[in-house]
Amino acid sequence: MSIDRALEELRAGNFVLIHDASNREDEVDMVIAAEAVKPAHIAAMRRDAGGLICVALHPRVADNFGLPYMTEIYDIASSRYHALAATKPNDLPYDERSAFSISVNHRQTRTGVTDIDRALTISELGKLGARALNGPMAEEFGRNFRSPGHVPILRAADGLVLERQGHTELAMALAEMADITPVMAICEMLDAQTNRALSWKAAVEYAEMRGFACLSGKDVMRAYRGWVG
Repeated sequence: MSIDRALEELRAGNFVLIHDASNREDEVDMVIAAEAVKPAHIAAMRRDAGGLICVALHPRVADNFGLPYMTEIYDIASSRYHALAATKPNDLPYDERSAFSISVNHRQTRTGVTDIDRALTISELGKLGARALNGPMAEEFGRNFRSPGHVPILRAADGLVLERQGHTELAMALAEMADITPVMAICEMLDAQTNRALSWKAAVEYAEMRGFACLSGKDVMRAYRGWVG
């Protein structure tokens, strides 16, 4: 699949499928620009993917929102709440650290979990993220979002795929190359028949049926290394 086709699809507000690597999570994620997300996109991710619907942020956006990694919050709070120290994710079988930050709902949502509510939260994260590329937005972030909520936020590593090769960084690399706001909704694709992650082969078949671009992590990393020079 052409990387150029995938970038065009992202610019058009369509889904792109990304497989990280067989020696990593070995999962395929549905990825879409957060600003483009509508309730129908949330329904599609629930129905066709079934994993956790998250929002990945570029590190510059996360910094300007004032958002840490969740593990940093745990480190600070663990002296009082010992369970947080005991549950530290220091044994991930596929990576050195987790990308999770806090979870949010937009303040105009009710429960936060419906397709309408999550679409609002995610699209507004994208809109505010576009502004956060230019400077600190922590106070405005707090005026717009409450936490905890139903949309987990993922914070990309500073060097993106040059430092970490998770779906969070792969999505951010694509956003940079597509020249769109680097705030992306992502969701793992699961298989109800095997009760495991959807296989790469099945994901390619799904992408062909739906007309979606489908990329391997190697495709993205190769293109990004060439793009950054």
